[in-house]
Amino acid sequence: MPTSPKRGTPPPRSVRRTVALLGTGAVVAGLLGAAPAGAQTRAEPGTPPKTPVATGYGGAVSSVDPDASAAGIEVLKHGGTAADAAVATAAALGVTEPYSAGVGGGGYFVYYDAHSRKVHTIDGREKAPLSADKNLFTEDGKPIPFDQAVTSGLSVGTPGTPATWEKALRAYGKRSLAQNLRPATRLAREGFTVDKTFREQTAGNEDRFRDFPATAKLFLPGGELPKVGSTLKNPDLARTYAELSRKGAKALYRGELARDIVRTVRKPPVAKGSDRTVRPGDLTAKDLAAYETRAQKPTRTSYRGLDVYGMAPSSSGGTSVAEALNILERGDLGKLSEKEYLHRYIEASRIAFADRGRWVGDPTQEDVPTEGLTSQWFADSRACLIDDDKALGSPVAPGDPRDPEPCERGDEDQAAPTPYEGQSTTHLTVADKWGNVAAYTLTIEQTGGSGITVPGRGFLLNNELTDFSFTPVRPGVHDPNLPGPGKRPRSSMSPTIILERGEPVLALGSPGGATIITTVLQTLTNHLDRRMPLVDAIAAPRASQRNAEQTEAEPKLMNSQVRRQLEKLGHSFKETKEIGAATAVQRLSGGSSHGEGAGGGRWSAVAEKERRGGGSAMVVRPEHG
Repeated sequence: MPTSPKRGTPPPRSVRRTVALLGTGAVVAGLLGAAPAGAQTRAEPGTPPKTPVATGYGGAVSSVDPDASAAGIEVLKHGGTAADAAVATAAALGVTEPYSAGVGGGGYFVYYDAHSRKVHTIDGREKAPLSADKNLFTEDGKPIPFDQAVTSGLSVGTPGTPATWEKALRAYGKRSLAQNLRPATRLAREGFTVDKTFREQTAGNEDRFRDFPATAKLFLPGGELPKVGSTLKNPDLARTYAELSRKGAKALYRGELARDIVRTVRKPPVAKGSDRTVRPGDLTAKDLAAYETRAQKPTRTSYRGLDVYGMAPSSSGGTSVAEALNILERGDLGKLSEKEYLHRYIEASRIAFADRGRWVGDPTQEDVPTEGLTSQWFADSRACLIDDDKALGSPVAPGDPRDPEPCERGDEDQAAPTPYEGQSTTHLTVADKWGNVAAYTLTIEQTGGSGITVPGRGFLLNNELTDFSFTPVRPGVHDPNLPGPGKRPRSSMSPTIILERGEPVLALGSPGGATIITTVLQTLTNHLDRRMPLVDAIAAPRASQRNAEQTEAEPKLMNSQVRRQLEKLGHSFKETKEIGAATAVQRLSGGSSHGEGAGGGRWSAVAEKERRGGGSAMVVRPEHG
């Protein structure tokens, strides 16, 4: 990595002025910042309104759900830090977005500490059982059917979410876990309003949910899909949160709750008469007791005079975003046409994913050249592969960040496609009145995870181990993402914090499996290079190239003239409904006029306008227009 920042012209700090709006809902007890006219959405009558932009003071929260964002705001109002509010928001998402996140999963926590002016990270990724080896998902040398791995105990990794919460609060919090869990506990007990997205996600899982009595009882009340506008309660999860409040995160790793998890994984409770093949897992009490998060240095690169920090391996997000930005830095993207910009963005993504596939895995068990992958000299050796008049073909061969050569094309025998990665994840972003910032991405992998609810506990177990390669992606080529004992599967989660002269100016992230990397990359370049207001940079049509033959594109891009222009360069596209669902916070000015510390000040919380039903941006004290 370069030892000195690269110079450039920082982007202007622009945002839309918003007005205040009074919100309602199960937990919404504060003021919500309103969106620009016409941007506010309401999922269905009776549900809290969503707004993609809120600007004001005292701290900011952005997530996919208004009840969850309100939980974070509640904690900020009571003197909590960004870490406290992030835990509160995440716990509430475990209630309202249980198919994407919860205590049965894991994630990555990136944090800017205003006191030290440093960025820190917590790797709370799930881990394979200590008994796992490279043959975890094979039989007779062949990979087992993917659907059998998805819905199984075999795919359940040791959860990392409660340990992440405890670690974050001990390091950066001002409030106890019990205090921060109160809004989510109340929400689980009193219930939340079912919206269209929740019903659709339930419908997509209905068949397999019916095969597990505890799951069916919770998410198919009365044996039917939950109705839009109805209230869904989760008293079992409320009791689980109460137990974590009393005993701490250790309750999930030792004791009765831990035994319930192990029993469920090793003997999945399948409904009588089900013909589904549900393979047991080998998770043990020893695996749970041995779990620890990893505190490690973030990835770092500089871009246009800004410092970009992300999550180091076991996530591939920080290295891949950094490499792609470094590849793109040599050109002025703001002066390019949309066709020229998208061409370079797509090609940079293609190359970064080629290198990700060859080099990134769990660094405790693989030799991951993180410094090389995030260096400008390696990016320069790869950037010259890009021809402005012709698209590269996939799969592109990886380069060697340990000893790069000019215009390195790599060894074609090492080229390998990018395997599938589940897309049901959630991201939240928080800033507080002191200027601390949290970017936190958490997951249970597939929509609905393994589909298996721990009986009496109110949460789904992850199927995160399906993020491992079942067999080498390309025979004879080293694959750093094969299973191993206690190994963390590679992830694409990309919580990102950007500093300017040591102060946070922007933080963002997204769900979406491997599309997370491209979502964060495209949003950053839209905002920093093409100078779109952040809400528009997030809302812009997306494309995702992951070293595949075809680039995925959203309908607006598929139906545009620029798609046909790109096809003339050799690009090939396939349509997908939506890519990612980003949330962000942006510092607009330092504060003192409203009684904040020097690092607090005026913030904008920003979320999606439409994807996943729209996001929910809130601030503690909205700015009145």
